Amino acid sequence: MGKLYENKRKPMRTGKKIIVGRKDSVPPGRGATVKLKDGGELALFNVGGDFYAIENFCPHKAYPLADSCLKGNVVKCDLHSWRFDVRSGECLTKKNGSIESYRVVVEDNLIKIII
Repeated sequence: MGKLYENKRKPMRTGKKIIVGRKDSVPPGRGATVKLKDGGELALFNVGGDFYAIENFCPHKAYPLADSCLKGNVVKCDLHSWRFDVRSGECLTKKNGSIESYRVVVEDNLIKIII
């Protein structure tokens, strides 16, 4: 498997709630890249109307996950097919490949991520 890459765009945890867009801006079954002011980046997914956020980063080769294939609650990295549960960030391909997940809430039709 080789060395896992470090995510240099991983947001710092602050506990703050940030607005990232409107609920209808990410259709069901799709993902979107969320770029943060501090240079951090997340992948936001709509799974049947429920929203989840994880690092926008596959630790295998540092490929972004937001535009990769989403089936149900699993995103498959387009580069080498590593799979992640978008609800938890758990890597379903390699035991030590999990990434961080971030809590998402929808309030007044706005998507908010707690970083």
